[in-house]
Amino acid sequence: MLATLEILLPVFGLIFAGFACRRRNVLGPNSASELNRFVVWLALPALLFDIMAHATWQQLYQPAFVATFSLACVSVFVLILALRLINGRHLADASVDAIAASYPNTGYIGFPLGVIAFGPASLTPTTIATILVACVLFAFAIVLIEVGLQSERTPHKLALKVLGSLARNPLIVSPLVGVLFASLHVAMPASVETFLKLLGGAASPCALVSLGLFLAEKRPSETGTRGISWLLTGVKLLVQPALTWWFAARVFGLPPTLVEMAVVLAALPTGTGPFMLAEFYEREAHITSRTILLSTVGSIATLSLLLLLMGHRT
Repeated sequence: MLATLEILLPVFGLIFAGFACRRRNVLGPNSASELNRFVVWLALPALLFDIMAHATWQQLYQPAFVATFSLACVSVFVLILALRLINGRHLADASVDAIAASYPNTGYIGFPLGVIAFGPASLTPTTIATILVACVLFAFAIVLIEVGLQSERTPHKLALKVLGSLARNPLIVSPLVGVLFASLHVAMPASVETFLKLLGGAASPCALVSLGLFLAEKRPSETGTRGISWLLTGVKLLVQPALTWWFAARVFGLPPTLVEMAVVLAALPTGTGPFMLAEFYEREAHITSRTILLSTVGSIATLSLLLLLMGHRT
């Protein structure tokens, strides 16, 4: 448990830093949105491009693992999306809620925790999971949000508007450009490599500080907000890893170690991606921010228990 806590403490530290700066008025009322814009338009696109530009087909060709992790994420996403739409939630907001329940923090917590629990063998599965979450699941949510926000209902015009919006979205364009660069098999200049590493490295810490800034703002909470956040947290920490185990062990029959890696990655708390989307599209981010906070706190217990059951005494 101590190792898990050591990994999660910096997450809380960055959130608290943003929270304290806003409460003491060191950073102004627009700081959360402006910092989030930096993440969405610069830092995160650099990170996504860098991941895809360095990915190799040999490294990523694990179809059973890809299917396991993808199906678990999409199943949880669709479940929450359907529940929220049935309750009258707008498609854009329902999509944000759905990704909050299905978006594990593989980039910031998955890599260090995986190395502690499984050693270097965890790096490839974690990279695959990060690509699936940060590129595929993210893109899926963005498409639904764009569809929900477009007022044009003529099918072909709606499709053109959505495609136009996606073509201007840096979170969609950057990984696609990364794939194109990787296909050229051209060495990246050292200066460009350094630029991407510096910029991409700012994505997670800045997003966490931005989250703290947002949480520090005093605003009336909507009726039922806390209950929904607890629901999304429970689905994220309990339902998603259980579903992942079923796909990995029962459906695809992955090796035991790979099953454990998939389950641990699925059991990670909600990352900051859903909060970035909510802020970027100017949707109500209260449920999302609370889910990130609750799932991060709750994961200290659930991850420690899970690793203990697997025999990893972290």
